[in-house]
Order: sequence, then structure tokens, then C-alpha cells
Amino acid sequence: MDFEDRHVAITGGSSGIGLATAHELASLGCHVHLLARRAEPLATALGALRDRHSTRTFSVHECDVGEARQVSATFAALEQAGHTPSILINSAGISEPGYFQELELETFERSMRINYFGTLYTTKALVPKLLERCDGYIVNVSSVAGLIGVFGYTAYSGSKFAVTGFTEALRAELKPHGVGVSLLCPPDTDTPMLKHEREVVPKETKALNSGGGLLSAEQVAQALVKGVCARRAVIVPGRDARVAAVAHRFAPRLVERIMDRTVEKVQKHQKK
Repeated sequence: MDFEDRHVAITGGSSGIGLATAHELASLGCHVHLLARRAEPLATALGALRDRHSTRTFSVHECDVGEARQVSATFAALEQAGHTPSILINSAGISEPGYFQELELETFERSMRINYFGTLYTTKALVPKLLERCDGYIVNVSSVAGLIGVFGYTAYSGSKFAVTGFTEALRAELKPHGVGVSLLCPPDTDTPMLKHEREVVPKETKALNSGGGLLSAEQVAQALVKGVCARRAVIVPGRDARVAAVAHRFAPRLVERIMDRTVEKVQKHQKK
């Protein structure tokens, strides 16, 4: 895929995987437009991009992707400025782990609003323009927990499974029109979201996650770009995560037993 002079919109672009992807795509010739909720991190991200990639065009937009009107207004502003994206990276997301019985309903609603509907709203805003051109690419960021239901992630896995199903169906519909769609499913990644998550994650979940490896945001961004160039339907960065995803696909009961044993060990230790 030729990235030179393409405009790309990245949600959740002020930090983590979104920002690492912004740097990766800018280095390949893209003009980058970041969407996030908070002004200060956006300003910091913009400064870093301009310092490293001075010949590219950058813009930042305060936008809550869980609010359809804000998303529509942001994409209208990009179009008016002559910066209609041909690539969309839906990286905005939240994770609020915990035991199901202790999580409030608002947690599930918030997870769906940001993780799923945030992906839906941006995609809905841009796809008509991509169909007009018969060209473009969309990457929706799910998670390994969007392929495998994980203890402690009833809210997160539920919303990410929704992203996974949506992306699979969307890929089938847009492929005949020349628009590519990929699903990115990273394991634990060293980001601000993970640091916050580890403060509240159940011990069972922490033990399960330890077997999936830890990647840097830059490693995930590089895997994303490589997967887009190969037009892969599903991109799973990291060897351990790929092994887990393949094993779950072909031997789900085996994976379930292994996960159950890990949970049992943690719970037995807690009772001592």
C-alpha cells in the first residue's frame, strides 16, 4: 500500500497505540489527524509529531467518539479543510476490569459507547467518502480479549467482541468496493490505559494476562502497518498472542481448561 500523501484519522491518537501509529504512518508519508477527548495530551502529541516529521500536515481535534454529533462535526471539519481521510484507525478505547457482580451497569454502557459505538460512528462518518473513491482502509482496534473471553473482562470483552463481529461483517461488505478493512487484536501493550487497568484488575485476570506477553505501543504500530500492507483480515501482534488466538480457534476447550486452571490456582492461593 502506498501511504505517501494520504490523510489518516486516528482516534485515541493522543497516546498509546494511536500515537505510536501516528508516528509510524507519518514516517511513511501520511498526513495525520488525531482525535481524542483531552486538549492537553493532544497538544503534546501534536508537538512531538511536528518535531519528528516536519514535512507532513498534522491536526488535532477534541472529540468524544462516543458522541455521534461530535464525530460528524469533526469529519465535516476535516472535509472542509481538504483533509478527508482515506485511512481510519479506530484506536480509542477504555478498559474497566473487575468482577462481574461488582461492576455497575454504567461500566458496561460506557465500554460499549466508547469501544463499539465510537468505532461505529467514525466508520459511518467516513465510509461514504471511501465508497465514492473506491479506495481507502479502515483498521478497527479490538483485542485478544475480543477473540477470547477473559476472566475479569465481562465489560471489555463484550464491547471488543462487538468490534470483532462488526469488523468482520464490514470487511465483507466493503471488499468489493476496493476498501480494505482489518481487525487489530493486540495483547497487553505498554500504554497509559494498561497502567490504569493494572491498578484495579482482578488477580486472576493479571495471572491470565501474564501468559500473553507485553508489547510496546511501537511494536503494535509496526505490526498494524505490516498487516495493512498485506491486507490481513486479522492482525495479532506478538508470537504468544498469535499462539493463543490460533489455539482458541482450533482447540477452544483446551484453552478454556488452561485458563480455568490458572484461575483456580490464584483463588486457592488467595484462600490460604
